Amino acid sequence: MKIRTWLLLSFFIVMLLPLGAAYGLFAWINNYHHDRNVAEHVDNWIELNAVQSVVREPSLYQKDADWSEVGKLATDRLSITLYTNSGLMLYSSNPLKQGNLLIDNKEKLYKDFYELQHSFGRYSYKEPVWEGKNIVGVYEIIWIRDEWVAGVEQRTWFVTAVFGAFFLLLFGAVVWLVNQKLNRPLHLLMGQMNSFAKGEPVQTIPKRHDEIGELADSFESMRVELDEANRRLAAEQQQREFMIASISHDLKTPLTSIRAYAEALQAGSSTHDQQEYHDIIIAKSNYMRQMLDDLLMYTLLQSNTYEMELVPVDGEEFFEMLVSGYETLCAEKRIDLLVSCDVSGDYNVNSKQLMRVVDNLMSNAIAHTEPGGAIGLAAVQAGKTPAWCLDFVTSELKKNDGMYLIVQNGGAGLSQQEIEQVFQPLYQADQARTKAGERGTGLGLSITKQIIEKHGGIVRMASVQNIGTAVICWLPERKGEEEK
Repeated sequence: MKIRTWLLLSFFIVMLLPLGAAYGLFAWINNYHHDRNVAEHVDNWIELNAVQSVVREPSLYQKDADWSEVGKLATDRLSITLYTNSGLMLYSSNPLKQGNLLIDNKEKLYKDFYELQHSFGRYSYKEPVWEGKNIVGVYEIIWIRDEWVAGVEQRTWFVTAVFGAFFLLLFGAVVWLVNQKLNRPLHLLMGQMNSFAKGEPVQTIPKRHDEIGELADSFESMRVELDEANRRLAAEQQQREFMIASISHDLKTPLTSIRAYAEALQAGSSTHDQQEYHDIIIAKSNYMRQMLDDLLMYTLLQSNTYEMELVPVDGEEFFEMLVSGYETLCAEKRIDLLVSCDVSGDYNVNSKQLMRVVDNLMSNAIAHTEPGGAIGLAAVQAGKTPAWCLDFVTSELKKNDGMYLIVQNGGAGLSQQEIEQVFQPLYQADQARTKAGERGTGLGLSITKQIIEKHGGIVRMASVQNIGTAVICWLPERKGEEEK
């Protein structure tokens, strides 16, 4: 049951309890009154007949009459009062009413004759006394309902006691329910939060189907998310530390070479050696600059606040430019370059970053292709496949919209385990390449993946061992309201 439901139910019961007790008391007293009323009525009429035989005597309604017989009829619960026809009280067995009391309002005296009247604590009866055709006096008989009043009081106290006991029982039940429904689970939840804040093991609490259960589920979801975020942060921190250590180590090699060749130039050498040393220093410097540039770009892409600026371009013109200019580099390595470009429509791109993507992919392809091999570079509309694509590459081109950027090369290929790790930072499938210019920072594919994803695209690698490898990037076409 929801906490809100049982709280409302408890309040409803507590509010109805006094009304129920009052109604029960009223019903019980009314039933008692009904039963007693019949018996009292009969008893009073019997006593009334006995009294009437005496008080109907007209001589009793004279001053200085003998009222001793009347006094004998009076009891503790029955009192008799005699009045003259003018309203002067002649006699009363009730000590509180004794004394010559004149009733000014005769209507009050002459009202309700011949009717047995009753109220909470008494019955009363009045009747005129006739002498001939004239009223000489009025007698009034009053019965005190002491037994009835005692019974009512007894029942009132009993109902009050039952009401008090029931109220205490209800109060105890509400306290127990509040402890079970609120205090105890909230205490457990607070214990969970304190343990989580201190980094201690979190004790699970029983499953509940109310608001506190929903709160506990929300806290558990938050705790799992925070634990996962902390694990990610720890992994990223470890990755950063490893990256810094790895790049620092990689920078030492070219720095050592630069220092050695600079000292050789300073010591003096032949003109031929000077030119060679100069070229090596330039190459090593370029390698270091590339490493630092990759590190800066990777750090920038990792930032949550970094927003890549995209501009609309004509697909045919832009991608034609993007895949051109690599023929000379491939020719120097004696590698055949197969280029295909067939793109239409408009695209939102960051031209500088996409040029970095193609440079990274082509550098990797050239580094892993032996002289005499071939590289395929394509920018094609989805649904169109270059003729030189290998079968395992063609099977990956499943999109019906947008365009594909493909870089394919033959060679040893990669295993499935290497494919799953290749986009991780600092991972290099071929650890044997150690010469400067042949081994990069290991950030190129990770940077490529992040750039493509910030374009709203997808990147994946396909490879078959001893056949070849391809990196496939898909980019969405620019559409109406999505233009920037």
